[in-house]
Amino acid sequence: MLKAAVGWHVELEFEEDQHRTRAACLVRLPDGSEVRAHGYASRHPADENQARVGEEIAGARALNELAMKLLTKAHDEIDQASGHSSRPLS
Repeated sequence: MLKAAVGWHVELEFEEDQHRTRAACLVRLPDGSEVRAHGYASRHPADENQARVGEEIAGARALNELAMKLLTKAHDEIDQASGHSSRPLS
């Protein structure tokens, strides 16, 4: 049985100044919803200015937040459909 391919496109944008990098990411899901997240990186004044490194750190943090929001969204949908919590007890 052939399955249909599904894909998501994640947009990631950066804003930078001399000391800080901000990353904003967005994913549009097939159900029409959007999930947004942000990440930040700060450069210590003694460190060399390496924009790429700031982007990698801020981008990773934004993607990590996006992943957590997607997990929460999925658990909320499971909970709503099943009528009980899908989250593990702590």
